[in-house]
Amino acid sequence: MTQSAIANRFGIPTTRAHRMIARAAKDGLVRVFVDAEVSACVSLEAEVMRRYGLANCTVVPDLGEAGAIPLRALGLAGASFLMGLLDRAAHEVIGVGHGRTMAAMVDMMPSYEAKGARFVSILGGLTRKFAANPYDVIHRLAEKTGAEAYLMPAPMFVNTPEDRSSLLEQAGLAEIMRTIEAATVCILGIGSVDMSGSVAHANVFDSETSLRELRRLGARAEVLGQFLDAEGHIVSTPYDGRVMAPHLASLRGREVHAIAGGEQKVAALDAALRSGLFTGLITDEATAGRLVRGGEENDQEKRGKTPGANDP
Repeated sequence: MTQSAIANRFGIPTTRAHRMIARAAKDGLVRVFVDAEVSACVSLEAEVMRRYGLANCTVVPDLGEAGAIPLRALGLAGASFLMGLLDRAAHEVIGVGHGRTMAAMVDMMPSYEAKGARFVSILGGLTRKFAANPYDVIHRLAEKTGAEAYLMPAPMFVNTPEDRSSLLEQAGLAEIMRTIEAATVCILGIGSVDMSGSVAHANVFDSETSLRELRRLGARAEVLGQFLDAEGHIVSTPYDGRVMAPHLASLRGREVHAIAGGEQKVAALDAALRSGLFTGLITDEATAGRLVRGGEENDQEKRGKTPGANDP
């Protein structure tokens, strides 16, 4: 990328980008070079942005991780992105979700001054037994940045819509919801309803409504406790009106970034990005490649072309 493109990407003046690159190179902190694999990531970023109408996308090279989710690669990229947000100081309130990938992002962050920003959890984080969510990130963010951080002190799902209304009348929760409304940028994980280690691990579901039942209803992705089908449309489920989070429609008009990756998250990520709710994505190279190839196959099917049938 050119220096002006880098400056635009990070929201800083071109002269500052030039000085920072020159100083970093002089001090031996970085090496500037052309690498074919990294170039492939940049190409994937452009294609993913085009396909899903995103304003930005970060695709990080694979680090050879053995797990189902490349947590180290995603954590490093997410930490870099979040530190960039804090450095620019363009947002007073930053909304965050929770989950393993979000926790990895915070774990990878060094101590970093928040410069007046506040964090708020935009989703209830207690399990059905009211134990702390094992993937809660809000307290870790407060420790790493010294910023004010607000936890949503409620379950992900309450028993009934009436219970939700009653809880939101409480002064503390009402204040949290007002803080969420003030968040101009949000960073969220994406839940997959066909991945046993994903949202099901948080112990938040009713015993009678399993992941299998959600899939039968057409759900393919979970975002803030709400479910989307393969085309990105909201699916009605037994959890309607019970989630302690803002409605997904309220996210429109804000900066909303997804951070997710891994082969088992591809279908969920595709569904979430099709919703049009997200303006940005942080993912790994393999996942980006699968998103692009899957989209190309869908395009070919719409044109009535069988992949590979008449290809040279």
